[in-house]
Amino acid sequence: MRLIYFIALCLFSFQLSAQDTGSIIGKLTDKEMNDDPLPFANVVIKGTTTGTTSDFDGLYEIAGVEPGTYVVSYSYLGYETVDIPDVIVEAGKVTTINVPMSAGGGFELSEVVVTTVSRKDSEMALLLDQKKAITLETSIGAQELARKGVSDAATAVTKVTGISKEEGSGNVYVRGLGDRFNITTLNGLPLPSNNTSKKNIDLGVFTSSIIESIGIDKTYNAANYGDFGGANVNIVSRNYNGDGFFDVSASVGGNTEALGVDQFYLNDGPDFSGFYNSDIPNNPFSDTFDTSWNREAVGTPVNSSFSLKGGDSYTIGDESRLSIFGVASFSNKHSYNEGINNGQPNVGNGLPNSAFDFTTFDYSTATTLMGNVGYRINNANNIKYNLLVLNNSSQKQQEFFGILDREDDAPEGGGFIQRATFERTTLYVHQLLGEHNLSENIDVNWGGAYNYVKNLVPDRRQNTVLPVRNNNPDGPKSFALVSAASENHRFFQELDEQEIAANLSATYKFKENEDEGFDGKLTVGYNGRFKSVDFDATQFNYRFLRPNDQPEVDIRQIDQYFDQNPLSAGLYQIGTFRGGASIPGSLNPQTFGGEQQINAAFVTLEYKFNPKLTLFAGLRGEQITQEIDWNTTFGEDSSKLDTFEFLPSLALKYELNEKQNLRFATSKTYTLPQFKERAPFLFQEDITQDSYGNPDLQNSTNYNFDLRWELFPTSSEILSFGVFAKYIENPINTFLVVSAANDLSYANTGDSATAFGVELEARVNLFENEIEIADDFLEERLSLGGNISYLNTNQKLQSEKVANETSLAAAFTNTEAPLQGASDIIVNGDISFYKELKNNKDLNATIAANYFSERLYALGSTGRGHLMDKGFVTLDFISSMQLNEHFKIGISAKNLLNPLIERVTENAEGELDTVNPAVPGFLEDGPVTDLSYKRGSDLSLTLTFSF
Repeated sequence: MRLIYFIALCLFSFQLSAQDTGSIIGKLTDKEMNDDPLPFANVVIKGTTTGTTSDFDGLYEIAGVEPGTYVVSYSYLGYETVDIPDVIVEAGKVTTINVPMSAGGGFELSEVVVTTVSRKDSEMALLLDQKKAITLETSIGAQELARKGVSDAATAVTKVTGISKEEGSGNVYVRGLGDRFNITTLNGLPLPSNNTSKKNIDLGVFTSSIIESIGIDKTYNAANYGDFGGANVNIVSRNYNGDGFFDVSASVGGNTEALGVDQFYLNDGPDFSGFYNSDIPNNPFSDTFDTSWNREAVGTPVNSSFSLKGGDSYTIGDESRLSIFGVASFSNKHSYNEGINNGQPNVGNGLPNSAFDFTTFDYSTATTLMGNVGYRINNANNIKYNLLVLNNSSQKQQEFFGILDREDDAPEGGGFIQRATFERTTLYVHQLLGEHNLSENIDVNWGGAYNYVKNLVPDRRQNTVLPVRNNNPDGPKSFALVSAASENHRFFQELDEQEIAANLSATYKFKENEDEGFDGKLTVGYNGRFKSVDFDATQFNYRFLRPNDQPEVDIRQIDQYFDQNPLSAGLYQIGTFRGGASIPGSLNPQTFGGEQQINAAFVTLEYKFNPKLTLFAGLRGEQITQEIDWNTTFGEDSSKLDTFEFLPSLALKYELNEKQNLRFATSKTYTLPQFKERAPFLFQEDITQDSYGNPDLQNSTNYNFDLRWELFPTSSEILSFGVFAKYIENPINTFLVVSAANDLSYANTGDSATAFGVELEARVNLFENEIEIADDFLEERLSLGGNISYLNTNQKLQSEKVANETSLAAAFTNTEAPLQGASDIIVNGDISFYKELKNNKDLNATIAANYFSERLYALGSTGRGHLMDKGFVTLDFISSMQLNEHFKIGISAKNLLNPLIERVTENAEGELDTVNPAVPGFLEDGPVTDLSYKRGSDLSLTLTFSF
């Protein structure tokens, strides 16, 4: 009704005034974006309040203008203001002015109006890109990140339909598909992982200060790498095209759980900065380590951050421009968890084999340095260099009290484990990118990257202390009854990964249309990705001897035991898995590593059959080689995966009208096993669960289908509904190996898996007003956004397949299961209020909520039900106020509801599909809690000063 009323009013007004007044119309184009239409630019008759903004197609109209001669001013945030003088308006006539706009060149610098906001930051501009795109890509820009108080890329992507985040990490699930199914790129070039356990880099390391936009493409096209099943997440780093600016920002805050403890504890060695490292000492078998076993009290756990951000651009000659942008930031965060952490339950009685009350003190840091330089010539050649350096660290003091093993260590309780872990990851990214318009018909794009990752775990320390007598769990403690040498250890790990990546493509445009564009685009290209991985780890185990002579131990004074009982006392020995000091080569680390090479060629065709129907089709061929060798406790060997993948893709877009689109997409892709998943190395990253790789692991093949309808009521609103389906051959899963240790490993656990889902998204303005003041309009807006997805997944589980294709044994409780990480329901919602109080003063407030239903963490095995993460709701409040042109203040309160985070083993259902007939019965005394805790609410206050 609002739209009909507006149209009727415009027509009525036009009929009354058309004969006595004139109009100014035209089209605005964006020279920065190959003369694409420029929407949402301001058009004003200077000296008046009469004006308008351009629409999605860059078109504008100022109607009802009194006859006369005027100066018309065109402006856009971050672009040069263009003033057109001597515009004559005549009664009953239309004056047409078509204006190209850019960030510089072609106009006097004195006429340039400068801001720090770029076109691609804008929510409306990104919504326009989504409307124009042929594939199903959703983008989130810096403007929306700021409005929703999003601090990193991991949180950003969870605002997109069908995406949820893994608790305690920056890894995401897209339509129920986890880490191994997704791919992460920076400016279109691939990024390495910062974690041996993951394929993708932790998105949480990318702070919002370095992000211009994040594109999430849930459908595959042949121009992208084919190792894709869920989404391609592309982070676009910030660029700058305006005049010089410099911002300083600082924040302070805290986590309610961390601030609520009487004393916060960490461990010896690491410092405030997060740049700590420690090497193995020269004579480790003589116990020459210089760090303490004991925990250390620290000050008040206050969170803080500080950042510097600036940019400038310079016009060189008549048609060239140099742009510079840089960010430097540091932040730290304290967190505290306490709760329950249990091992897998026994089938017979439902009791967990290990049962702990635990506490975790965590101090993390994030240091970011990003800079880029761009040089543009004649609007036809653009070259950019990007540098990104990230240093992230996590320091944890973990303490576990209870039963270590119901049949062995501390069977009645009273056991104590403490683990002190510092992990540091440093990432260096160098990128050189080029865009060239060689002629009206030919474009060439290229890019190259060198990436380097170093992951360190220096001197992880673990102590295990048991009651002197099992029947007296509250009595004195000692090392006497500790059964495994590895329960007390010092561990050193280093991962080095280097990667070179290259993109090259050429586009030929043909069949010119009436709008001076082209209906056809043919692109051919090449992608290369060459990675080397080098991992080594050494663990020094403390084996305790002469149990009858072992003294009592104060769990808070572990150092005291070693001070009073030196190595020469003969109460303990130090050795690696290769042996002690007397064994040659005992200091040789466990290692795995290798190389991965991907060479790909592709061709894509974009063709507009008519104004409504557009096709985007592609073919891609990838040659993949992955070689890995290892020397670990599992032995010394090597393995090679060598395969060629042929990957077609097809997308169709049908414009029902100027506001509605209908889209269809289908493709074939694959899922490649990662080095860790194929490396036989025992990872002991969790107190209650170990894992190792499977060298027999093979690719999965994915078939993807999407259908979506979209409605764009206005330039800032969207309503969409979509359905999708996936069929996966040879799916990869994490599963519980049938063995005495019950470790986790990876396998192609069945022949097929399916996923079907529906997605609904809406973004509407509940109301928006413009209040006229002396020389401007003040905007007021209340907007509502939300999305919901429903997902149904199923996979066939075959224990026999695992046994036949690998050296491992599986005993799946059921023959079917949902996909790992898949929630049936995911809901995101936010409501935002924006009000301009006066020039350079405004208020922005947002309430954002997220919910995901329970999801599979690990497959049910050996008579147990599935291990499930329970769903929960998060609620955030974010507000900021621009006080004047220099000062901005912001407050945020995140995770206000502070829900219980819980993981449970469910009762078993269905049949036991196992090749192991000795597995007894089913778990019936459940569900059994495996993990539960609260992570607290995060509160912060931020002040920004702009020069």
